[in-house]
Amino acid sequence: MREHVGEHVERHGEQRTVRRAAHHSLHTGRRPGESGTRAAILDAARQEFGGVGFDRATIRGIAALAGVDPALVHHYFGTKDELFDAALQLPVRADEIVPQVLAGDPDGLGERAIRTLLAIWEDEQRQTVFRAMIRSAASNEQAAAMIREIITRQIIGPIAQALAMPNAELRANLVGSQIMGLMIVRFITKLEPLASATVDEVVAAVAPTIQRYLVGEITG
Repeated sequence: MREHVGEHVERHGEQRTVRRAAHHSLHTGRRPGESGTRAAILDAARQEFGGVGFDRATIRGIAALAGVDPALVHHYFGTKDELFDAALQLPVRADEIVPQVLAGDPDGLGERAIRTLLAIWEDEQRQTVFRAMIRSAASNEQAAAMIREIITRQIIGPIAQALAMPNAELRANLVGSQIMGLMIVRFITKLEPLASATVDEVVAAVAPTIQRYLVGEITG
């Protein structure tokens, strides 16, 4: 009898523990595994910022997309600005890209530059980050600063400086404007036929302009 009562109490205690755990999970919106939860929130944030831009994106919408409670988003990342910064970390390494572009025949600089950047943008995960940056840049200075940092300071700027041509900063700006326009048309507005053109077709059309901006005559 005593053994039966003990088993009953033990089972009852286990049931209460399970109920408490379930209640805690529902209350906090936790997903299994902290790293998996953070990754899901970051992925949802990139999709949301890329879809509607910074101003229209909400913590509640990002949480719903990630399948978690909004409080959990705040717990991991704080404010929307802080989440934006975490989700849109620079997805490229300039110290790897710049040497690739500079190596080889100077006459092929424009082609190597645009081909290298297209290879980065065509990567689905990186494209999601860039799309979020571009959509948000029009209304959010943080996003605009990220794009300036990537294009003009971390990649094109060092290339233009290394070439030791006059008006290096202007050259970097001109190349940046060409790249930004291409990114917007090909990946955001998806204007045809450019959106579905092959990489080789885009390179053939754009590389001569990039080449001139980098090493050609740009002033009257």
